[in-house]
Amino acid sequence: MQPCILYIEDNQNDILFLEFAFKEAGISHPLKVVRNGQRALEYLSGTGPFADREWNPLPCLILLDINLPEKSGFEVLEWIRQQPGIKSLPVLMLTASSHPKDIERTRRLAANDYVVKPLGFAEFVQLIKTMRDRWLMPPPAAPNRTKHVPARTMLNA
Repeated sequence: MQPCILYIEDNQNDILFLEFAFKEAGISHPLKVVRNGQRALEYLSGTGPFADREWNPLPCLILLDINLPEKSGFEVLEWIRQQPGIKSLPVLMLTASSHPKDIERTRRLAANDYVVKPLGFAEFVQLIKTMRDRWLMPPPAAPNRTKHVPARTMLNA
């Protein structure tokens, strides 16, 4: 099964925008969406309606908005970084806020990146392609540095 991406966002338009941008960017990872901070904690801890890890697997990437109902994106990020089993998951803040205090707070809470949502669709698709290349592409294969040594036989030993 291909790893999923968890999008924690309450705005339906932003969710649709991201789904279309994923298609345009050629991202085939399944997208799981939760609409508030409390649901995000339940999903990530595998409790409540998210207890079945076959249907609700841990994500390979989390896209997190700041302004969420029930628990803010800051609270969710802080909680993630305190959980031994998931604290190293990459978390990208994907938000409309460009406020320096928000950027500084997410840096202190150890977000992997902070991305301000662009207004235009073409710019958003480009942003998603950049995200794909940075966070979803496998690392390049290491060059093979072993030298071929011909087998020796008793005749040429």
